[in-house]
Formats: sequence, structure tokens, C-alpha cells
Amino acid sequence: MALMLITTACGITHPIEDGPQADRFRLYSLGKSDMNQVMEINVREARAYLRELMEKLYKRNPRELAKSPHPEVAESVNRIFSRTSNWHFQELNGVSGAQAIELSLMPGFKGDRVFCYILGLTSMVMASYRYKTEFFLYDSVDSQALYNSARNIELAVWKLSEARDIEGRPLIYSNSLPGEVENRSYERLFGKLIALQDSLAMVMAGKNNRMIKKIIQRMATAVFLPIP
Repeated sequence: MALMLITTACGITHPIEDGPQADRFRLYSLGKSDMNQVMEINVREARAYLRELMEKLYKRNPRELAKSPHPEVAESVNRIFSRTSNWHFQELNGVSGAQAIELSLMPGFKGDRVFCYILGLTSMVMASYRYKTEFFLYDSVDSQALYNSARNIELAVWKLSEARDIEGRPLIYSNSLPGEVENRSYERLFGKLIALQDSLAMVMAGKNNRMIKKIIQRMATAVFLPIP
């Protein structure tokens, strides 16, 4: 994915008219490399996947939206995606990242599980981009952080599929259950997000001549990895 984005970023040109706006654009572009633009595309795509996932989970789990202090999907989504950092919400006691994912899947949690789960994923992914959506010449992202975030997403997906209440029902419904019409759209979205992070991790490792420390864990005993 990232390699395709590099080709896209390098190969597409847009005509720019002369004048003040063109001058501002040229000055702005001087501070960016092709790799900076690739990183911006990646983080934008990652956030788009997470936003789509959140909207789909609300459709599948309307009971969770009913628990929210902001019971409109658009408003709840905007509370997360209007930010790039500082996801400290009173109803979640300020938790984010892995802690928010874990909280969302605790049987005793009474809050909006979808909001809490996506908040955890989004803040974790944004940590791998140093909480930035815009990059300039001296900016970079750490390949190990991107790799670790991809493994954490895999673990979060496994936990989502395994989390059940005392009656054996999913705490958050996603992919179709036995007897339902097959729906793997959630699985595909997660797969795209993981691939996006992994691809950029490899690109950044090659660019910076760094080795990625690969970690193999069994899902049942796995722990969330730190984002360097």
C-alpha cells in the first residue's frame, strides 16, 4: 500500500495558476519531501479507515450509541476525529491507547464500548505518527512504532472477536455470526489498516537503514506492545 502511495505521490502533478495562491503553494511545498507526502497520505488513510469502522460498528451495535452522552453518530465520531492528540474524556477517566481498548472489552464496563474501542485504536495509531497529520523535511516516523501498532491492531481484532458477556454474546458485534448473512467488511477494514501500517514500516526501515525487531506472540497470552 505505502509503495503504491509513493508512486502516486511522485507521479501525479496538478497545474497551478500563477498569483498569490500559487506562491503560497510553492513556498509550502518547499518544506516537504515526497516521503513527507506519503506519510501524510498514510495517516489520512488510516484515520479514514478508523472513521468508517466506527460508523459501521455503531450500525451493528446501536445499543452502544444509546449509552453515549452524545447519541448522534456524527457527533460521537467527530469527538474523536476532530483531534490528533489529547483524547482525555471524562466518561472514560482519561484513558486512551491500549488501556481504552482493554476497558471497552471488560464485561463490567457500562459506557459506550464502540467509542472507547475506536478511541483506543485511533490514539494508538496516531502515536505511531507522533500525533501528526502533516510532515515537513525534518519530520519522520519510527518504523518500529508503525510495526508495533500493526501488531497491536491484530491483537485488538482478536480481543474484539473473543470478548463475550456471561451469556456468551459478543460484547461488541462485528463480523457475522453463525446463521447470519456473511459479512466480512469489518475484517477487510482491519486488514487494510494493518497492511497500511506494515507497508510504511518497511518503507521507513529501508529509508533509515534500520532493522525492525519482529515480535511473535500467541494471541491468548499476547500483550499490547509499546509505541516507541
